[in-house]
Amino acid sequence: MRVTTPLSDALTHYLDLSTEQMKLTAENMANVDTPGYRTKGFDFEQELARQMKTLDAPDQAKAEAQEVNGLVARPDGNNVSMDREGVQLAKAQLQFKLGVQLLKSEYSMVMSAIHAEAK
Repeated sequence: MRVTTPLSDALTHYLDLSTEQMKLTAENMANVDTPGYRTKGFDFEQELARQMKTLDAPDQAKAEAQEVNGLVARPDGNNVSMDREGVQLAKAQLQFKLGVQLLKSEYSMVMSAIHAEAK
């Protein structure tokens, strides 16, 4: 039996996006020395809003990663900034931790409601 709520479904998408952000950041960091590599990313808030509009769709499309504009490229064409990526990683980790805490709280309330019936 699967027990979900609209909030838990939304938080699942939130956690998925946070994970995607961490994967992209790790990919950018791994390619810091690759000549010609261009930093990829997506706007987290905008992508979350897009996914919330289509919450009922069974197969959510992954976040569309795009080249990040406005970064300074080195002579080899690579524009990865480890400082930027470190900040992005910390932000994504905090977002993920927040999502986990909110999901725990949501399931705790669901469990309390289930156990209230047994009393």
